[in-house]
Amino acid sequence: MGKNLVIVESPAKAKTIGKFLGKNYTVKASVGHIRDLPKSKLGVDVENDFEPQYITIRGKGSVVNELKKQAKKSDKVYLATDPDREGEAISWHLAYLLGLNEEEPIRIEFNEITKDAIKKAIKHPRKIDRPLVDAQQARRVVDRLVGYKISPILWAKIRKGLSAGRVQSVATKLICDRENEINAFEPEEYWSIDAITQIDKKNKVDFKFYGDEKGKIELHSKDEVDLILKSIKNKDLVIKAVEKKERKRSAPKPFTTSSLQQEASGKLSFTTKKTMIVAQQLYEGVDIKGKGSLGLITYIRTDSFRISDEAQENAKNYINDKYGKDYFKKYQNNSKSKKKIQDAHECIRPSYVDLAPEDIEDSLSKEQFKLYKLIWERFIATMMADAIYDSQNISASIDKYIFKTSGSKLKFDGFMKVYSFSSQEETILPDMKEESVFPVKKIDPKQHFTQPPARYSEASLVKTLEELGIGRPSTYAPTISTILQRDYVEKKGNSLIPTELGFIVTEIMSENFKEIVDYTFTADMENNLDKIEDGEIEWQNIVKDFYSPLEESIEKAVENIEKVILEEKTDEICDICGSEMVIKFGRFGKFIACKNYPECKGTKPILERIGIKCPECSDGDVIIRKTKKGRIFYGCSSFPKCRFVSWDRPNGEKCPKCDSFLVIAKTKTTEKIKCSNKECDYEK
Repeated sequence: MGKNLVIVESPAKAKTIGKFLGKNYTVKASVGHIRDLPKSKLGVDVENDFEPQYITIRGKGSVVNELKKQAKKSDKVYLATDPDREGEAISWHLAYLLGLNEEEPIRIEFNEITKDAIKKAIKHPRKIDRPLVDAQQARRVVDRLVGYKISPILWAKIRKGLSAGRVQSVATKLICDRENEINAFEPEEYWSIDAITQIDKKNKVDFKFYGDEKGKIELHSKDEVDLILKSIKNKDLVIKAVEKKERKRSAPKPFTTSSLQQEASGKLSFTTKKTMIVAQQLYEGVDIKGKGSLGLITYIRTDSFRISDEAQENAKNYINDKYGKDYFKKYQNNSKSKKKIQDAHECIRPSYVDLAPEDIEDSLSKEQFKLYKLIWERFIATMMADAIYDSQNISASIDKYIFKTSGSKLKFDGFMKVYSFSSQEETILPDMKEESVFPVKKIDPKQHFTQPPARYSEASLVKTLEELGIGRPSTYAPTISTILQRDYVEKKGNSLIPTELGFIVTEIMSENFKEIVDYTFTADMENNLDKIEDGEIEWQNIVKDFYSPLEESIEKAVENIEKVILEEKTDEICDICGSEMVIKFGRFGKFIACKNYPECKGTKPILERIGIKCPECSDGDVIIRKTKKGRIFYGCSSFPKCRFVSWDRPNGEKCPKCDSFLVIAKTKTTEKIKCSNKECDYEK
């Protein structure tokens, strides 16, 4: 038996697969894409049915030569790239460069890198799925046309280094639209009334105002509240109805790409980019002590909730053995997706259910352990029984007004044995019978105001993009990274906030390229790509229908868009020529420059002052600075003359004990003022 060659994308994946296949197989990595459109020009022959002009990616020549060399001396070549459009396209490009017949069974695919999955894939090779490749080509060509046709207009009218993109422009517009909603929001007054009632010596219960016998009453003014307070003053509370019932909480669905990114953001504070980087490592293979390199999770770019029969059986056995048969519940995949889901794909789950996170913690990095634990626990929970609560809903009256309260007690934890939620605290109510009368200890009226919609976080943006049908699992993280890198959006805490540049670019795109930033149009394009994948339509037809109106819009935009001057005035004077200095927008963000820049090279960094003098030199101001990794610290505006530095924010006050400066020390849950002197214990 001769040698066989298996080609994958990454060396880590090659290492993991290599140990399963034995000495008759050589596993090599293409290290990602090897052929693509050129960076230096459009690379699409618009006049010749949008024919892509592919070239070997610069720097990949040696990789291609090595693969050709290995292919020549192999009996068979198997292309084992990822099971999605991008993976299929890489296999197609490899087949072209290596002179393989794409109609022959040279393509193998698998959703998890395990011995059984790899062996099964090798036994069932198939030919390259050309409609899948065409769907990727259509997306690549459309995105190239948008990027290379519109971006030069932004360069000419605003500044160099900007870009437009089919998904990134829509994502930026979503964030800008939300900011406009917030700015236009007018808060409305509303009130609540709580009746704190003494049930017995130990228990007080908080009843909340509901309305009267006719129904719910919304309270919008103090006058309305005062009328009710007058009516219920010094009156007892009478229990009118007690409803007791059993309430079930179902296990969560297993992870898809979108839900994993959202949950990792909420529970682990991971960015979408970090989540995908760590997940890729877990999928491709990690060295586990005593076991070698193992792919710990299934493929990470998926919108499917499907779980294979084998995985379900393994989970069933694990749960029955570990927790008992009462904790297992057969999985029902009744989720309906608006988008096409390849049934061959699965959810994101552990490849080996018996590898509990704690058992392999010492083989994983901190981030790998956190993410693997999240994925493992979510999958196990998915296969477990509902949590069961005994719940109570109680309705009571004070005079003619209705007050309500509710409570619940966990009866059976079910899936919550392994997977927790932030909102699962119990509210246990004491026993109360109908027509019982209790004294009201306190009436607590409170004024509130409606709040504007929250700014998008990375997690909520991903959720919205998915709900609108914009983008696909593989595009969410790169899209967010791009709009942050282009300075269209900045991140403060978890919030994504549009910059002035983001507003300007969005306005230009909305006025001149309406379809590109139209939510429905972008979602329809995704549906058309699915139709290409299904072989229903030719990819060139979709590109042609897209390009004709785009070409017309470009011609008009070149004439209509006026040059935007991105400058803000300052009080600074140029040290070189004495002219005014202005805030300009460069490729790496804002900076202060001479009004005559670039003729005059006078520039200064932008200093973000916090409003207090430096506690060391008293001449400079305390400013916010950042390390290369983005961590905030505080320094002096007179640096390097003054080398004051502090990780904690100074508050401008002196310590009453030792006269050192005080700082505000923050953790995730607390904030306190303490002395900057480590030998002093003062804090408040």
